[in-house]
Amino acid sequence: MSSAPQAADSPSVPPKPGMAQKWLVAILVLTFAFILMPFLLWYMTTFTRPLNDADLATYFQDAAHPRRAQHALSQIADRIISPNPGIRASAKVWYPEVIKFSEQGSDELRVTAAWVMGQDNQSPEFHAALLKQLADANAMVQRNAALSLVRFADPAGHALIAGMLAPYTVAAQRTGTLSIRLKPGDAINPGTLLAHIAIGNDMTEVRSEVPGTVRRWIPVDNAQVKAGDPLVIVDPSPEMVWESLRALYLIGQKEDLASVNPYAQGGESIAPQIRQQAELTARAISARAERK
Repeated sequence: MSSAPQAADSPSVPPKPGMAQKWLVAILVLTFAFILMPFLLWYMTTFTRPLNDADLATYFQDAAHPRRAQHALSQIADRIISPNPGIRASAKVWYPEVIKFSEQGSDELRVTAAWVMGQDNQSPEFHAALLKQLADANAMVQRNAALSLVRFADPAGHALIAGMLAPYTVAAQRTGTLSIRLKPGDAINPGTLLAHIAIGNDMTEVRSEVPGTVRRWIPVDNAQVKAGDPLVIVDPSPEMVWESLRALYLIGQKEDLASVNPYAQGGESIAPQIRQQAELTARAISARAERK
């Protein structure tokens, strides 16, 4: 039997895009997204990306994006500690901006400015600004200023530094009904939401100013509290203990041994490096006391 006749001269029809082509496009788009999006996230958030002077001027003026100002501040610190004398000198032009943010910026910017100013312990302007920050309303600004002042060989923040070894008490900012969110043992950071205080539908957030671990609540959940009442006791974070011990190695006094020795004696909850630093700090304090 003969096969069916075929129209050899019929016009060819352009092939429609097939599934393989569609999948190829989809894969390329996804690959591009997986590569580009992390890069954009890094570009927008990292503080290690170098900024030139034009970038610094733009970032310092960008009030709508405070992380840009924080990035710019960190870049000033990098310039200050650069081994290149020209780069170090270029940082000084921006010192007025650093001081401005130490006084007028958000909590995060004032904390960062306090750290930046500690990088140049030869600047009298930074020294004066750090002394003012000891009276800042934010506990982390106070602590960073106190630690930076140690680099100036100034023990003016000694009490704040010694206090970093002790539990921190969060107080109520208003009167109302307490609604507790966290339990003992929970780790917290500056800004962590601890509780709410409410009067009717009017709620106020209670946030931590310092890092650490919730030790215990003083009032119970749903208790009535008044402005100024102690609410929760927070044990210091290992990072705060470490920074305090390092600073007290240089400026610690004999009366600080009562706070330092428990860390030197150690325990399962104390990291070996903290115990070692506490031992060094205790010996340095004792040696100074003997020389007096």
